[in-house]
Amino acid sequence: VQLVESGGGSVQAGDSLRLSCVCVGSGCVASGRTFSRFDMAWFRQAPGKERESVASISWTGAITDYIDSVKGRFTISRDNARNTLHLQMNSLRPDDTAAYFCAADLNSDREYEYWGHGTQVTVSA
Repeated sequence: VQLVESGGGSVQAGDSLRLSCVCVGSGCVASGRTFSRFDMAWFRQAPGKERESVASISWTGAITDYIDSVKGRFTISRDNARNTLHLQMNSLRPDDTAAYFCAADLNSDREYEYWGHGTQVTVSA
């Protein structure tokens, strides 16, 4: 299983970006489960700060969760037919600047076994 993020970039405050994370390799199968059975999440890490979970989504897509600072601005979604996870980010702010990573939780226990290499988001004032 390999997770590959894309969609980052340098934007102005108030702009939007859409991040994508594609699961590739070995049919995207791990421990007998496919992408459609992985809970997924987006994390971010800014320079000098700890990594934080930004948004998560259950394998069915029915349950989502966000940190307070992005509620109402970010939307996490998934397309299981395409093994793809998205993060729509609107009304971006300078404090959203970070490297963004997607991660897969195979056992629905908030332990993330697989991680992408990240995509950089830079928001200038």
